[in-house]
Amino acid sequence: MYYKTITSRQVEHMITFKLDPKAGTPFYRQIIDQIKFGIATGKLKIGEQLPTVRALAVDLKVNLNTVAKAYKELEIQNILQTQQGTGTFINEIELQISDKEKEAKLEEICNEFSTIAFSYGFSIDDIIKHLKKQK
Repeated sequence: MYYKTITSRQVEHMITFKLDPKAGTPFYRQIIDQIKFGIATGKLKIGEQLPTVRALAVDLKVNLNTVAKAYKELEIQNILQTQQGTGTFINEIELQISDKEKEAKLEEICNEFSTIAFSYGFSIDDIIKHLKKQK
């Protein structure tokens, strides 16, 4: 397998990890989901190196064990491969996210977003108008 080492700055351009403490989803699960979606959408490529457990934990301000648990679960699923002393890499695996899973994730994101927008007094029409201007 070919492995490409990339710096954390390069990784940030491919995928930016963000954790939401209000989501009700454990942080390690959010990391797993973001890596899977990153692979499925092509933002993360086969053979590319992820940040070290320590670097990602520091960036996200979480415990090392949180990131280690996410990486370990993805290794068990054969999505990641860790090489001792070298790093953690995206494994040769074709990963697709089902339409049902995509829909569920989008619904979760929209519910969270709309809750925040409504708390500031914005209406659905306000949101739609603004989104249409973004095109």
